[in-house]
Amino acid sequence: MIENMKLRHHTTAQAARLVDQLVGLYLEVYADGDEFHSEDRYRRQLAGHMQRDGWDLVIATVGEELVGYIYGFPLPAETGWWTGIQEPVPAGYTDEDGERTFAISELMVTPGLRRRGIARVLHDELLGERAEERSTLLADPDNFPAQAAYRSWGWQRITKLRPSWEHAPTFDVLIRPLKNRAGPSSGHRTRA
Repeated sequence: MIENMKLRHHTTAQAARLVDQLVGLYLEVYADGDEFHSEDRYRRQLAGHMQRDGWDLVIATVGEELVGYIYGFPLPAETGWWTGIQEPVPAGYTDEDGERTFAISELMVTPGLRRRGIARVLHDELLGERAEERSTLLADPDNFPAQAAYRSWGWQRITKLRPSWEHAPTFDVLIRPLKNRAGPSSGHRTRA
């Protein structure tokens, strides 16, 4: 882990002033990306996600520099998250009520600081006190380092999904039970 790194949670209102930094890191991470990873599409995604009830962002900084972040939100009853599933899942698997599943939308670390434990710390900080039953995320099946990390953190591949967004790739759907439901604070949590 990086010395002097700080984690901070942000609500939508608190994160509004960070949007350009969040987009900047996204563009750095996906510098070789295709149309799906464009600045315009990501700004629209981020703006839409920030309006979700329960949206939570955790950033990692060293000094004033943003070195990583993760964000997500609980899936509401009328979610489109599961639209595009390509393989069957058990009946009721995609039923949501706003309290069953927490969806992680983005987890990224600046390329020069990867494989130093930052992603894991961000992941654990975001999920550590969640009250939902489970968490889900969509992972690039060809991102082998991320897939290996997720498996080591307790994630399981359930199916594949291709979102309805323009130019969207097909993702692996990963699920992880949330064992620390409403557990005690991790001791290093800071609210902005």
